[in-house]
Amino acid sequence: MPVYTLPDGKQIAADQPQSGYDIAMGIAEGLAKRALAVQLDDEDIIDLNRPITRDARVRLITPSNDDPAALEVLRHSCAHVLAEAICELFPGTRLAYGPAVDDGFFYDLATPRPVSVDDFDAIEAAMARIIKEDRPFIRCEFSPEQGLARTADDKYKHDNAERAIARGAETISFYRTGDGDSAWEDLCAGPHVPRTGVLAACKVMSVAGAYWHGDQTSDQLTRIYGTCFADKKGLKAHLQRLEEAKARDHRKLGRELQLFHIPEENPGQIFWHPKGWTLYRCIENYVRQRIEAAGYIEVRTPALQPQALWERSGHWAKYRENMFITHEQDRGGKPETVAVSDQECEDGGCGHDHHQEAGQEPAAAVRTFALKPMNCPGHIEIFKQGLKSYRDLPMRMAEFGACVRYEPSGALHGIMRVRGFVQDDAHIFCSEDQIGSEVADFCDLLKGMYSDFGFPAESVRVKFATRPPVRVGSDADWDRAEAALEQAVKQANLSVQFNPGEGAFYGPKLEFVLTDCLGRDWQCGTIQVDYLLAGPDRLNATYVAEDGSRKHPVILHRAILGSLERFIGILIEHYAGKFPLWLAPEQIRVLPISDQFLDYADKVTAQLRSSGLRVQLDRDPDKLGAKIRSARNDRVPYFAVVGEAERDAGTIALQRQDGSKVGTLSISEACALLSEEANSRSSVPAAMQD
Repeated sequence: MPVYTLPDGKQIAADQPQSGYDIAMGIAEGLAKRALAVQLDDEDIIDLNRPITRDARVRLITPSNDDPAALEVLRHSCAHVLAEAICELFPGTRLAYGPAVDDGFFYDLATPRPVSVDDFDAIEAAMARIIKEDRPFIRCEFSPEQGLARTADDKYKHDNAERAIARGAETISFYRTGDGDSAWEDLCAGPHVPRTGVLAACKVMSVAGAYWHGDQTSDQLTRIYGTCFADKKGLKAHLQRLEEAKARDHRKLGRELQLFHIPEENPGQIFWHPKGWTLYRCIENYVRQRIEAAGYIEVRTPALQPQALWERSGHWAKYRENMFITHEQDRGGKPETVAVSDQECEDGGCGHDHHQEAGQEPAAAVRTFALKPMNCPGHIEIFKQGLKSYRDLPMRMAEFGACVRYEPSGALHGIMRVRGFVQDDAHIFCSEDQIGSEVADFCDLLKGMYSDFGFPAESVRVKFATRPPVRVGSDADWDRAEAALEQAVKQANLSVQFNPGEGAFYGPKLEFVLTDCLGRDWQCGTIQVDYLLAGPDRLNATYVAEDGSRKHPVILHRAILGSLERFIGILIEHYAGKFPLWLAPEQIRVLPISDQFLDYADKVTAQLRSSGLRVQLDRDPDKLGAKIRSARNDRVPYFAVVGEAERDAGTIALQRQDGSKVGTLSISEACALLSEEANSRSSVPAAMQD
């Protein structure tokens, strides 16, 4: 008979299999009433009333906005209620798929007419009625044959059932809400909450297009997003966060602050404006300063590299569909280069002579190149030039590498996800016994840089990503690499969360996830242990070991910010465009009260600029109030008001962006104060520090 172990270590030996509800009732009736589902062995979540037939660690899941398992069950159940409401309002609707996701859930469906935002009130009203009726969720299980028969007339559900069987499902489950003829049923693996009545804190959020299984050649569906929380307080807080996030949207602020634009005719490619490029260069120069001090050498590799190199590295097989391909065809000594997609060339649609029938004249020589989607093969090619010794290791090779990757247009998102981007990329060529110290040094460097950008150590989490299902190398290679990285984690004194199956295709990695001021997580930095790419089966880079033998270096692929473009987008939203002084594209604006003080304002501007500050002079004939509003709207950290008193005394009246006054200072005092703040890279104004 099964033995159930509770979170506090207490064990319950049962004469026969019990459900989570039975276990809860044995503890307290109130707990049984509040419980939503059961988690077994910190993994599987099952319905509260399903018998637990094996020994297991048992955790009763109760409503909580801080418990991911509770939110998952609530949201998955709410997706079921959404689907029922849609089917009621739009007879003839066919349901495809409805999972819980981060911050909510969605349901993909085919409706007889388009669903729009105008329908949301009716959908929410129908959901509210189903929830108020407090119907039970009832699980019904059938054999695979019966499940297929029950879905025979439903294209999408039948496909879902077939896929479940292919994955080894022994039964096909359906869930009903309610009893008798009025019950509504949907194919679903579960789990669900006991009754609809616990789903009162939900809302329909948005509608979008989708494709069946994400295949653009398949059926186009409607995707309706919603969210659900444990209580209305949690829902309200979430909606407030969304409003705040909307106000901080980097695309909106990018336009308002004139930082960048992305034209529709050139998707995923960023045009940086003067202020945006100033911010970009400020970050790039800061990174360069920090890595030079840490012993990195900077290199530059070509944007266009040959197919043969990508084949040897393994990227051609892994990333080919994400590469922009070009073919050079030699026509009698005059090369012709035409940029086409790889698929066009395979299909013969590129117009090149190498697609010729047998018996025709020999085709002209064709060479294939790709715009680089990553920098590592180029860095290895540099390492291979000239003889390297163990004395040269570790060699820390860095590049602000401009990369290009094909991203579907629907996946592009402002500057967060683009086709053209730059990485603060580096590759550390080292011996096996240097891995631990290099990983530890990298972690210290990363944490210090994140802190300078306003992300303290407590806002950074580390994930340990292990071997993915599709990978290169043997299991022995991966055992060795994962063991080396695990030892490095101990040496660096890191606390990590394991992320199974999410490693790079050539090695395990650490992923550094930072949390912004709205509680959103961003994975930016990474370091990856690679025993394979420099090996004899790949790019065959070697060095002379201390005993005179030739060895292959271990490569640590690492980035701190990742994509500079994406990191800038994160910073824009984190600070809502109100950057700390050291990052602000415009650090101070000089505001003359009237035109008669322009000459003095010019002098002030020149002196501030000579101290290294980024300063602008407002020459508009507007009144002072309008100039101040403009400076605040532009998120300028400081502005200096100058009028008759300031001119006569050789001073400025210094104010902060929020309207608080620093006071009247001499120009030299202001230069010293602001320079101190900028050089400290603090997010707290110098004049407000203790």
